[in-house]
Amino acid sequence: MPFKSLGLSDKLVQGILATGYTAPTAIQSQAIPTALQGRDIIGCAQTGTGKTAAFVLPILNRLAAHEAAGHASAGIKALVLTPTRELAGQVEEAVKTYGRFMRLRTLAIYGGVGYGPQLQALQRGVDFVVATPGRLIDLMNSRRIDLSKVEVLVLDEADRMMDMGFIPDVRKIVAQIPKERQTLMFSATMSREIRELTASIQRQPQIIQIGEQRNPVATVTQHIFTVQRDQKMDLLIHIIEEQNLDCVLVFSRTKHGADRISQKLERRGIRSAALHSNRTQSQRQKALDGFKRGHYRVLVATDIAARGIDVEGISHVINFDTPVYAEDYIHRIGRTGRAMATGDAITFVSRDEEDYLRSIEKFIGKRLERKRHPTFVAAAPQAFQKPQQPAHPQQPHALKPAYHQPHQQHLPKPGPQATQQVSHETRGPSPRPQQPAGHSPHPKPRPKLSFWQRRRQRGGN
Repeated sequence: MPFKSLGLSDKLVQGILATGYTAPTAIQSQAIPTALQGRDIIGCAQTGTGKTAAFVLPILNRLAAHEAAGHASAGIKALVLTPTRELAGQVEEAVKTYGRFMRLRTLAIYGGVGYGPQLQALQRGVDFVVATPGRLIDLMNSRRIDLSKVEVLVLDEADRMMDMGFIPDVRKIVAQIPKERQTLMFSATMSREIRELTASIQRQPQIIQIGEQRNPVATVTQHIFTVQRDQKMDLLIHIIEEQNLDCVLVFSRTKHGADRISQKLERRGIRSAALHSNRTQSQRQKALDGFKRGHYRVLVATDIAARGIDVEGISHVINFDTPVYAEDYIHRIGRTGRAMATGDAITFVSRDEEDYLRSIEKFIGKRLERKRHPTFVAAAPQAFQKPQQPAHPQQPHALKPAYHQPHQQHLPKPGPQATQQVSHETRGPSPRPQQPAGHSPHPKPRPKLSFWQRRRQRGGN
């Protein structure tokens, strides 16, 4: 089925074909006609099935109709909420790409960057806004943005926004938007909390579900490699170098781990970059752009970025750490095999991560075959070598070596007493020497003499 048959405008179809897409995906074929009718939608499909175009294209078609009828007016007409900056940037890019032949003003609003450019764009006028909840709330509190003319609201990756604690912010934003609107919600999974949210902000939504929520897309081949934790880095390098991979996404459980993996790959001569929340927005954008252009062969990311990475041509996703939560496993490996392309998902599992893997298997309802990498040979651990003894062992009562000489200036001159003192300091207390019979170790104190007795002893008068 071609895009033209979905009821989209000529300018919009022209923009779609310019991107190289000729036929819609399953979620697009079902969601676009329903959205064009003005109905609310709950779209639930696996990661990588084209959900972004499923809501962007109907909105652009609505704006194109306003433009053709001469009804275009100032004000924000469409608002898309996303959980991460990267995803906001990706949606903005999709809007500009599909609407390249339309007169459209688009703005992405997110934190981590200055307010100036965003405020200037709002003052000039914007039709389509893509925003993260936090920065949008800031602009609303300062009365720098007007949402009173929004016609379409989209919640993209609603389950991730719930996981990140954005649902209270979403409710505040929805309260500032006209009730007479179209609300579209798209998510990879649909929990009870998400259903409660939809019941409060949508009107008789049509549920469109493509595939099983808990299953990865069929175009992704899953591999589970058992490996000791301290050998994961060697295995990662081996896989990349053996197959000469040049577009690999590696997931780390922690931000520090992502930096460490990227640094070790760089030292091995494998161009890589790290992407996580501790990076500034400019650093994150530079890493993502460099990965898209092929400047970096490997992008090492944390789960916070799993929903915001939509890069064509990712051949392999490697879970350096087994995901703790089964849902994260689905979203991680969904970064490859997108738009019906094939991909490989590799997961490293150490002995202490077996419980995580079992929970993933229970979630997807399938047992994953564990195996060792066929061509990887782990480096043998180095045997412990006992330190060699010096040829001339130190004498029991010798002074300390030369590097202790700064302290020797305070030692007494050599002699029996000095030797005994040094021995006590360096080797612990020595046995008390034998005393003659009848000798008391503590001599009796001298009797106290009067002034005249002391003078007489000195020979005075």
